[in-house]
Amino acid sequence: MKTDAFALRHIGPRENDLQHMLKTIGAETLDQLIFETIPSDIRLKSDLDLEPAMTEYEFANHIQKLGNKNKMFQSYIGLGYNQAIIPAVIQRNVFENPGWYTAYTPYQAEIAQGRLEAILNFQTMVIELTGMEIANASLLDEATAAAEAMALLFDVRSRDQKKANVCKFFVSEEILPQTLSVLQTRSTPIGVELVIGNHEEFDFSTDFFGAILQYPGKFGQVHDYASFIAKATENGIKVAVAADILSLAKLTPPGEMGAAVVLGTTQRFGIPLGYGGPHAAYFATKDEYKRSMPGRIIGVTVDTNGNRALRMALQTREQHIKRDKATSNICTAQVLLSVMAGMYAVYHGPKGLQYIADKVHASAATLANALEKLGLQQTNTAFFDTIVVKADAKKVKSIAEQNEINFYYIDENTVSISLNETISIADLNKIVAVFASAKAIQATTIESLSETNHFPENINRTSTFLQHDVFNKYHSETALMRYIKMLERKDLALNHSMISLGSCTMKLNAASEMLPLSNAQWNNIHPFAPLDQAQGYQEMLAKLEQQLNVITGFAGTTLQPNSGAQGEYAGLMVIRAYHQSRGDHHRNIALIPSSAHGTNPASAAMAGMKVIVTKTLENGNIDVEDLREKAILHKDNLSCLMVTYPSTHGVFESAIKEITQLIHDNGGQVYMDGANMNAQVGLTNPATIGADVCHLNLHKTFAIPHGGGGPGVGPICVAPQLVPFLPTNPVIATGGKNAITAISAAPWGSALVCLISYGYICMLGAEGLKQSTEYAILNANYIKEKLNGHYDTLYSGEMGRAAHEMILECRPFKQKGIEVTDIAKRLMDYGFHAPTVSFPVAGTLMIEPTESENLEELDRFCDAMISIRKEIEASNADDSNNVLKNSPHTLAMLTTDVWNFPYTREQAAFPLDYIAENKFWPTVRRADDAYGDRNLVCSCAPIEAYMEN
Repeated sequence: MKTDAFALRHIGPRENDLQHMLKTIGAETLDQLIFETIPSDIRLKSDLDLEPAMTEYEFANHIQKLGNKNKMFQSYIGLGYNQAIIPAVIQRNVFENPGWYTAYTPYQAEIAQGRLEAILNFQTMVIELTGMEIANASLLDEATAAAEAMALLFDVRSRDQKKANVCKFFVSEEILPQTLSVLQTRSTPIGVELVIGNHEEFDFSTDFFGAILQYPGKFGQVHDYASFIAKATENGIKVAVAADILSLAKLTPPGEMGAAVVLGTTQRFGIPLGYGGPHAAYFATKDEYKRSMPGRIIGVTVDTNGNRALRMALQTREQHIKRDKATSNICTAQVLLSVMAGMYAVYHGPKGLQYIADKVHASAATLANALEKLGLQQTNTAFFDTIVVKADAKKVKSIAEQNEINFYYIDENTVSISLNETISIADLNKIVAVFASAKAIQATTIESLSETNHFPENINRTSTFLQHDVFNKYHSETALMRYIKMLERKDLALNHSMISLGSCTMKLNAASEMLPLSNAQWNNIHPFAPLDQAQGYQEMLAKLEQQLNVITGFAGTTLQPNSGAQGEYAGLMVIRAYHQSRGDHHRNIALIPSSAHGTNPASAAMAGMKVIVTKTLENGNIDVEDLREKAILHKDNLSCLMVTYPSTHGVFESAIKEITQLIHDNGGQVYMDGANMNAQVGLTNPATIGADVCHLNLHKTFAIPHGGGGPGVGPICVAPQLVPFLPTNPVIATGGKNAITAISAAPWGSALVCLISYGYICMLGAEGLKQSTEYAILNANYIKEKLNGHYDTLYSGEMGRAAHEMILECRPFKQKGIEVTDIAKRLMDYGFHAPTVSFPVAGTLMIEPTESENLEELDRFCDAMISIRKEIEASNADDSNNVLKNSPHTLAMLTTDVWNFPYTREQAAFPLDYIAENKFWPTVRRADDAYGDRNLVCSCAPIEAYMEN
């Protein structure tokens, strides 16, 4: 056994399991299985051209040496990013804890109550700090949250505004530059016209439907926006405010000024800089706009027994279900980061946040006073944490960098300095010394902090916030550690058992990949730091892009998109730019098979394309003749085909090259959805099948953990003709020579977690990556055959094989009174998270075991599914009082004196012997979604606030 080979640790089945598994599926060799699964005309002819695999020890040394190339300067650059202190209790018990970072999106509420409570805390924190009525469970970053606000306000225009095609959106010139760039990207395709200007000179014309303001402004100036918002509202213009959340502990919340939307980032609430991400954005609005709000909302409801339960609210209005009618394609949040930010608020409480905000502001005020004593002019008339100083920027920059300090240099005579919670009096004196040296004068010494507010009294916050118990009782480390552990025990994550979600790929997130994220050399770099201070990052990111180019067969990659859905959008915008560069502005038709992910048509609509749906055959494959007919019909306006490969039905369609050639013959480009790329790596690739662009879910195929619904990374890889159009950033240029404007806020998106995928590829190497794909296909087919005779597989390839996932037919069980949801809930009693329910086919289960699961776990899962099948047979449509309909069974049920069920307690909780060794107890019975939507509560209100009389 080669114990230092990472593939040995990553891939679940042991070498001596292989023959048993092959015999079960009826194949002589693994090569035979792959031959029967993947069409031979798209198989790679040679191995991937990647460097030899590193051992875990070698990678640890490599990443440490690479990290040493990043320079650890004190960064006061600001622009929406500030160094934060991560409380150690949160770093150790959430950020570094697989019980939190390996959890899946909480679609199965009964086994996600801990995470749901943590997100509810986050929502409550946002609602109270912003002064708004409802908040979501986070978005991807501040810039894209601003774009979502613009789209929401466009969607909720009055009937008269829509009739008059009112399409202008005012953007304050004080908006962050990266936010402006993303607004420019997102506005044009949907028909919004941006008008950038000074809010004090705005004329409130009826040509405008909305406006966005920055609070404080990009260089720290604090404005009282109350009169602006009031006048805008009088004129039918709804206002969004991008607000620094820490400042809201001191400044009047925008909600109290009448804002329609408040948004921003929670990065400074205990989240590392990470060279740009991942960071949880926040988004709050008025209750009347809740059905147009992007992202997810966590709400309070009751379970079957009437006890309090949490779940994702308004799930039927989620954007990907609206398909091409969606206003947003954001189906991922930044849950792990929002949990951390929420816990930061829980740990510090209202008084702690007030203390931190006071200290930051006092530090800025003290620094301003000290610099003015040196004869320097500070130009902000009101500020929270950022001052602007008139000085010789070139001279200051040279001295500052010698002292390992970064400021932001607005122009040759102006320097911006943004302070943060890490600042000390010693740090302030270092800053003063830099400016004194630049003027060649003696520095004054700061002895203590000023307590004077440097903003008008009328915008001083007077309202209370975070008065709920949860924010006022866990302020010792012991208390918070136990609270976090209590919530963790309510969640079923990958550290407990297999999560076999089709199309979601819950594979091992190896500790060796995760460890570098806690290293300050990686997590404490500002995204706008000079490139020569981030050489480790630059080498790692460039190498990762090159690795992904090799894996996909493409010529260029951008890592900027920080979710799969955002990657879809980025790919389509690059295709759009390519067509426009050729004068083909009219090419706006996107052909999308009816089996596609719901985000595909949503992304196409957001990119300004018209969606034409093509048919699928009974066997689940694309109807090539229908596609041909529509491609030819729309050949003059065809922009692209969006295709998932292998298909959403878990099959490698043999006609794929014919399909892609058909699109090219009619002037279109082929976008391949990379959700199922983990069935391709090392065996085939998007370039080989004829695609022009694909997005990759690094949080699926390349091992970034889901974190309960984020972080994600969705880079796009493109063919040579599309490379010039890869996106840029307004602060640090990236992308191609004809780059589109920004897709997300940071130049390289969520750069910190790219370390995980980089480690995954480096330690597996070409052979390990290929093996991972082969074993993913093996594990899926093993489950398929083990369940054969108990469940029908809906779709198979031409030789009877599944790809890396398969769909189980569950609709016939309705005659027994059993729905697919009953199977999902019953699996909780067996200690398993349900596979994907009713996607892509209603009434089915989609199973994907991944390569990381060992034979014993696969057998346990199959035993559970077979046992449930027997329970289905024993059910009766006329009697719903059965073990499936009553599932999941909680510990409270099992320990009551009264047992009014026609089966034993043992059958309820311990239907198979293995369960007793590692029992997971759901903490609530089935959550009542309908009740919760009728009585929508999305914050930490007491139960009396939502119980019906």
